[in-house]
Amino acid sequence: MSSSSAAPRRSGKAEAAAAKPPMRDALVAAAFQLFLERGYEQTTVDDIVALAGVGRRSFFRYFPSKEDVVFPDHERCLADMTAFLASGTGEEEPVRRVCDAARLVLGMYAENPTFSVQRYRLTKKVPGLRAYELSVVWRYERALAEYLRGRFAGRRDGTLKADVIAAAVVAAHNNALRSWLRSDGQGDAGATVDHALGYVQAAFGHQAAVPADPRPEETEEDVVVIVSRRGAPLWRVVREIETTLGKGGTAGN
Repeated sequence: MSSSSAAPRRSGKAEAAAAKPPMRDALVAAAFQLFLERGYEQTTVDDIVALAGVGRRSFFRYFPSKEDVVFPDHERCLADMTAFLASGTGEEEPVRRVCDAARLVLGMYAENPTFSVQRYRLTKKVPGLRAYELSVVWRYERALAEYLRGRFAGRRDGTLKADVIAAAVVAAHNNALRSWLRSDGQGDAGATVDHALGYVQAAFGHQAAVPADPRPEETEEDVVVIVSRRGAPLWRVVREIETTLGKGGTAGN
């Protein structure tokens, strides 16, 4: 029996419902159609829901604001990144681990190059979207830094290293990503990002080999031992100390 003969026939309404994209995707598609036609500032939430054929409450069920519809997948990607970092055994080289986590963001952009390029162009034109994007980037950086802080805990300057490396990973990733977006999504985005992250791993990858500091760094001090006869007068002991310290001071100058 073929699968086609076993499948029940759908009514016209059922076929239309099956062909309709999920509501969340429909809202994103409607929003970007209007952004391209009218401009971002000239498009309202009411315009978006009217084109998508849904109500305002449906829009806000998926997106807290109009800005959020421009970046529909970042919350999911941030959650995936956090879960990826948390799933490690603790034996992974930490810098490589955060570089691999950054590649999850690239994967999100590479899933739909056309949409990613459109968003990049839109964000460049709208200062408010640029500020929103920077806040999203900061959240990615914080996730990477928190992971590294845990891995570098107890090491000298561990927090500083974690924050610097996290910032470097984000900077390298975004430099390569924007280069790919400026090319209209042409070429191998993965290779471009790998090349950029290679600089970070070359500069900081050895951090994993630095052992934890059991205690704060101590300065080395000289210890002077004086041997004196039992019963020697105190003035003689003091003179021997002064003589010894005086020789040490002369030698040290």
